[in-house]
Amino acid sequence: MQISLARTNAARQACFDIRRAVFIDEQRIPEAEEWDACDDRCTHVLASTPSGQPAGTARIIGKGDRAKIGRVAVLSEFRGTGLGRDLVQFCLQHARQSGFAGAELEAQLYAIPFYERLGFTAEGPEFDDGSGILHRYMALGFRRAKTSATIAQ
Repeated sequence: MQISLARTNAARQACFDIRRAVFIDEQRIPEAEEWDACDDRCTHVLASTPSGQPAGTARIIGKGDRAKIGRVAVLSEFRGTGLGRDLVQFCLQHARQSGFAGAELEAQLYAIPFYERLGFTAEGPEFDDGSGILHRYMALGFRRAKTSATIAQ
């Protein structure tokens, strides 16, 4: 699989098509809940097969000193391949390289163990994000390399 930032209109549309298939068609999330103003200002990530077939997506939104990862979706035929893990790891790497201090997300309850294996910690109570599906907030801080100023103290 190739994972990259969705820099073209066609790549962004492929991300939206995956989200429609997974969230609206499969999970029955109301269309009005899936699309929001963040789609215009966030960084979209697209995973594709070597032949160019879209397979998965995620998005990253700057939220203060943290990167919020969301809308992680993998088409059914690519589930169980590690693609979801690879998408999140790509997002985390991009967030680190962009200078964020950590990452956060809102995980559907069934996905909490998946995100815990990637280092996230669940915090706070369960909540409905408006989709009718219960979620929990999860966070991951990035370790900062010690600088010479830090070592000298």
